[in-house]
Amino acid sequence: MSAPTSISDTSFQAFSSDAIAKHNAVVLAAAMALGGSSPAIVVSLGGLVGQALASNKELATLPVSLLNLGLALGTIPAAMLMRKAGRRIGYIIGAGIGLAGGCLAAFGIASFSFVLFCLGTFIIGSYGSFNQSYRFAATDAASEAFKPRAISWVMTGGLVAGVIGPQTVIWTRDAVEAAPFAGAFLGQATLALLSMIVVSFLRPAPISVAATKAGGRPLIEIVRQPRFIVAAVSGLVSYSLMTFMMTAAPLAMIGCGHPVGAAALGIQWHILAMFGPSFFTGRLIARFGKKRVTATGLVLIALSAIIGLSGISIAHFWITLVLLGLGWNFGFIGATVLVIECYRPEERAKVQAANDFLIFGSVAIASFSSGKLLSAGGWESVNWLVFPPVIVALILLAWRQRTKGIAPA
Repeated sequence: MSAPTSISDTSFQAFSSDAIAKHNAVVLAAAMALGGSSPAIVVSLGGLVGQALASNKELATLPVSLLNLGLALGTIPAAMLMRKAGRRIGYIIGAGIGLAGGCLAAFGIASFSFVLFCLGTFIIGSYGSFNQSYRFAATDAASEAFKPRAISWVMTGGLVAGVIGPQTVIWTRDAVEAAPFAGAFLGQATLALLSMIVVSFLRPAPISVAATKAGGRPLIEIVRQPRFIVAAVSGLVSYSLMTFMMTAAPLAMIGCGHPVGAAALGIQWHILAMFGPSFFTGRLIARFGKKRVTATGLVLIALSAIIGLSGISIAHFWITLVLLGLGWNFGFIGATVLVIECYRPEERAKVQAANDFLIFGSVAIASFSSGKLLSAGGWESVNWLVFPPVIVALILLAWRQRTKGIAPA
């Protein structure tokens, strides 16, 4: 077929491409609802199972930390696999990894093996490295105007996952009488199997063939770009600070004498705030610009720390967690849109992998360090540590906004 020779031909191709992008965004949102429930299941039960199985009780939270480590270490292999085999095959394999991880974790519980259980949660984390790239996959066929909305559509799946994950724990935790909680991990494996079916409906993007023909510029050249540095730092700060504060908040609430139920409800509202705005974040980016929305997210994260420093009542903790969730949504989605303007189609796999490795590597560090810093310095110190990274990210965004010759916001 010849190249488009008129505006109408180009418009038709853009319309056709966005039709594929909308289809894929819906498929990926459904896959996110299923696969995104895995972390909620591991976080809910990992510490309890670890406490029951570990001979050294100080290692009780290791399964949860290994979930985040598996996510960080899996980003690059996942990207390499999808570059070779394509998105659809890669995501089917990724869901198979999630299925295997859930089954192994359940077997570890049934056989009273802490090592096997930890290996299972690590593998489930590796499955998460595929899920996290759904937001990028949604933009593969999208026009520039639709890309922010495509990302937002996928992120709404996380809102559903925040319901499916806890409900799976409630419905299945006692399904295997001889091995408490093993049923919940079999439930997680079942959700991964359903996700495998869902992602098989993905349609190939028009650029997918061209994107595998050449490697493009060297990665070091791309990541040294000011625009990539600003995008990566914004995403890293948004996600790692959210994890850092979210992990510490329930422990701090209980330490301040609040009931466990109040802490759980605070996390529930936090998750709703994380994913609820996704229904309109893309439109906000289209109207106000990605840099402004990203900066707004960072300011909200800082504001959540200010509220956290102002008191220790239940209301203070809840408001802190809600603002933290809103800030993460604007900051992370905005940073994702910033990243996709840093690479050419043939460079997307390695750049997306490098970005996510930096982000989720920092998330793993935040997960490992949050509890220890809370124990050493208290909830107040956790909040004070939020401000330096936020200030650095805001300065970079402001500098980038004022640099001559940059792309429009």
